[in-house]
Amino acid sequence: MAEKSSKSGFTADERAAMRERAKELKANATRAEADADVRAKFAEMTEPDRSIGEKLYEIVTSVAPHLDPKTYYGMPGWARDGKVVVFFQGSAKFKTRYATLGFSDSAPLDEGPMWPSSYAIVELTPAVEKTLGELIVKAAGHAR
Repeated sequence: MAEKSSKSGFTADERAAMRERAKELKANATRAEADADVRAKFAEMTEPDRSIGEKLYEIVTSVAPHLDPKTYYGMPGWARDGKVVVFFQGSAKFKTRYATLGFSDSAPLDEGPMWPSSYAIVELTPAVEKTLGELIVKAAGHAR
C-alpha cells in the first residue's frame, strides 16, 4: 500500500491525480481533442490495461456514442451533459492489482438500497464485454 504523506494525508499518486484534474478543469478541449486525450491515456498504459482500455473505448463508442470523451483525474472517461458517468482506472494509476471500470454518482445504476459503482476487470471475455456494454448503456441514460 502506498505511504501517506504526513503533511497532507495524500500519497504522491493522489496529489498527482488532483493536479491532473485541476488541469483538466481549465482545459477547453474540443470533442476531437478530448477524444485524443482519452486515447493517449490508453496508449500510456501497460498491458493488459492498454488492451482492456482500448476494447472498452470501442464498446463505449459503439453502445453510447452520445457520451463525450473526457479525462477524469487523469483517467480516460466519458461524460453526459458535462458530467463524467463512466471512467477506466488502469492498475498502475494507484498501484492496484487490477484495472477498474468505475461509474460516478451521475450514472443511474441504482438498484435498490445498494449497488456496485466499480468493477474489477482482469480479462475481457465475450460475456464480460456484453455485461460492460449493458452497464454503459444504463450509465449513459438520463439522470434522475
